Amino acid sequence: LDKTWRVGDEFIVEWRALTVALLDELAPLVRKNLQRDEADMPLACVLEGGTWAAGRALAQRLRGGTPPLKIESDGTVF
Repeated sequence: LDKTWRVGDEFIVEWRALTVALLDELAPLVRKNLQRDEADMPLACVLEGGTWAAGRALAQRLRGGTPPLKIESDGTVF
């Protein structure tokens, strides 16, 4: 956990790909639970609320706001 990763490192690329693949599976379940269709709640909404917003809230609560991984980034990728 002390290593700093670059955005193009295989580990980060695969981690991001798995996140999107998982969201593709979870999105229909979230929509069903919230009684929304894909037009009302596209994948981008699930991504924003389910990873960015929720992730920041959990990071604040569990790690004082620090991310789970150190990633060298200019902020344009995530």
